[in-house]
Amino acid sequence: MLLTAAIWGFAFVAQRVGSQFVGTFTFNGIRFALGSLSLIPLIIYLDKKKKDTINIKMSISENPKDNNGTNNSKIILPGIIVGTILYAGSSIQQTGLIYTTAGKASFITGLYVVIVPIIGLFLKHKIGKNSWIGVGLAVIGLYLLSINENFSISYGDLLEVIGSLFWAIHILAIDHFSNKIDPLKLSCTQFATSSMLSLITALFVENITLAGISAALIPILYGGLLSAGVAYTLQVVAQKHAKPSHAAIILSMESVFGALGGALILNEVMSYRGYVGCILILSGIVISQLRFPSNSRKNQRKSSANI
Repeated sequence: MLLTAAIWGFAFVAQRVGSQFVGTFTFNGIRFALGSLSLIPLIIYLDKKKKDTINIKMSISENPKDNNGTNNSKIILPGIIVGTILYAGSSIQQTGLIYTTAGKASFITGLYVVIVPIIGLFLKHKIGKNSWIGVGLAVIGLYLLSINENFSISYGDLLEVIGSLFWAIHILAIDHFSNKIDPLKLSCTQFATSSMLSLITALFVENITLAGISAALIPILYGGLLSAGVAYTLQVVAQKHAKPSHAAIILSMESVFGALGGALILNEVMSYRGYVGCILILSGIVISQLRFPSNSRKNQRKSSANI
């Protein structure tokens, strides 16, 4: 899980470097195409494994199609919906990286973790005290990181804040659909959708050149194969052996690795105020993911201890 966070964190560096050679939509179009293709071998492997485990059931079933549990037509519409949200969020994020640092972008993007429960309010979700504390710390951290003495925010940072809103919506959409369909196939379809929308947009608004793509090839390969294919595979494997709350906390280290990559590879430097802001944002992210036992459980433990 920590390796997954590291790969995603350093992806901010790859995206920032790539933005120097190709446009936002060209970069995303190619990398998401690679990401979609890279997941196909894993999908085929898991499908084969799933079919092997239900061979006995299929042999006695009157309708084998029901037993393998795969109806690919049901994945298309959710994949398009989630992919469109991904297209919006990734486009805003990639454009923002042209005007801000990889370190700042990684921490601001991480705000989606504390934005999710706020959006959940409108969906009648319950929000714990820890989430509110996390939101408060994150807001103060964002102020210290991005708001200057003139009470204004830079264009790049603003884009990253807007992007984090779309990432929060993306998380909620994934949560809604992943319980109903295969999450890996959903991810593959969303990557393909985002790639298609990005490439279509690039044809109209960007000048696509082989020289630019060649210069940005390593960042594109990293973003497509490692960030999407390898990291997502690691996440799927690791989450089988980790509690969701633990997984979320470990994956939040993505922000730290993004800042670390920016410092080591791109020689990015923040002010002391910026570093304090980063610490507060990360603290808010972690605290919002902590789960404390309810009062009823505490009382049960006390009563059992007294007995």
